[in-house]
Amino acid sequence: MTSNISQTYPYSSEADAERAAAVEALLAAHGSLVVTLAAEATPLNERERWWTYHHAGCGGTLHVAGYAREKHAVVTVCDRCAKTALR
Repeated sequence: MTSNISQTYPYSSEADAERAAAVEALLAAHGSLVVTLAAEATPLNERERWWTYHHAGCGGTLHVAGYAREKHAVVTVCDRCAKTALR
């Protein structure tokens, strides 16, 4: 168990349109994320709201970008450092 267990708990939530806009902006700014997400994630189904998470590494917000291909988790991407993480 990590010393900062709170980082895995939801931070807030956002509407699906807000989430999609944040992820699209990150994909446009960081082209390599397209390849990373294609390899790590499957598309999301429709929901009204999605959780956001605090990224302890840089203080940014993690937005849900897809479902993990190999684990029971969602793939998130940070709006500050553009790293991906499972939640």
